[in-house]
Amino acid sequence: MYLITGGAGFIGSNIAREALRRGHEVTILDNFSTGHWSNLADVRGRARIVEGDIRSYHIVRKAMEGVSVVFHQGALPSVPRSITDPITTNEVNVQGTLNILHAALDAGCRRILFASSSSIYGDAPEMVKSEDLHVRPLSPYAVSKLAGEKYMQVFHHIYGLETVALRYFNVFGPYQDPDSPYSAVIPLFIRAYLEGRRPMINGDGKQSRDFTYIDNVVHANLLAVEAPEAAGKVMNIACGDSITVNHLAEELGRLTGRSDITPEHGPPRAGDVNHSRAHIGLAADLLSYSPVIDFNEGLKRTVSFMQQRRD
Repeated sequence: MYLITGGAGFIGSNIAREALRRGHEVTILDNFSTGHWSNLADVRGRARIVEGDIRSYHIVRKAMEGVSVVFHQGALPSVPRSITDPITTNEVNVQGTLNILHAALDAGCRRILFASSSSIYGDAPEMVKSEDLHVRPLSPYAVSKLAGEKYMQVFHHIYGLETVALRYFNVFGPYQDPDSPYSAVIPLFIRAYLEGRRPMINGDGKQSRDFTYIDNVVHANLLAVEAPEAAGKVMNIACGDSITVNHLAEELGRLTGRSDITPEHGPPRAGDVNHSRAHIGLAADLLSYSPVIDFNEGLKRTVSFMQQRRD
């Protein structure tokens, strides 16, 4: 059985959907603070859903019964949120992760796949981020993800628990929330264009990201379930490409039919990095991973999904 923490969220619900399609038994654990019941509309009745908080060891331990693999996606996301409330970010992302690890060990779980983040690279000057770089986190969120990685490795080396940390780079796609004040840039831009508003770019828009469509992240997670050489490792999951925010806005204006709308520019956000592009060779070697959907196709699918949800 698979346990997906944060399974009502954007990434977790997509993993759940694909795991069920492949015939696996799935338990979802979520407190629905940032996840949504609507994300589970097509999996309810097929997955066991536990409403609870990963900060409660008792709840986590109970959800872990009979589980062989954990997809630990549960977290309090967002760099800006972590700057506003670092204490809650730490409680959820660090203490919650420790609860997951200890409960998995106690329950005899085989492997944990941890959702880490490219934010831990911070302002490392290298344009292409590889796993052997010295990390320089710039926000409490990034620190919490780095702490989670270290706990994963410690539990592997000391207790023999198979752990794999996957550093996601700017994931986007269907079921990503455009309504939260901490929403990611792509759903915010799409929503603005569809509503005839000017999207807001933080800074000059020359900052670049390795935007990664959700199917690539789901693909990597499911590859990592069995990959024998991946235990104890940390690896990037992305497309190995670099797209500026200005180019992103231009493409989304074209795809939504609103090229007539020009974005606004505001001040840069605290804790943001200028450039982020992944080296994905380690995931290729250890997981046989390569992207299954490229940036342009991913944008088309995401715009189509959000347009259908509006209609």
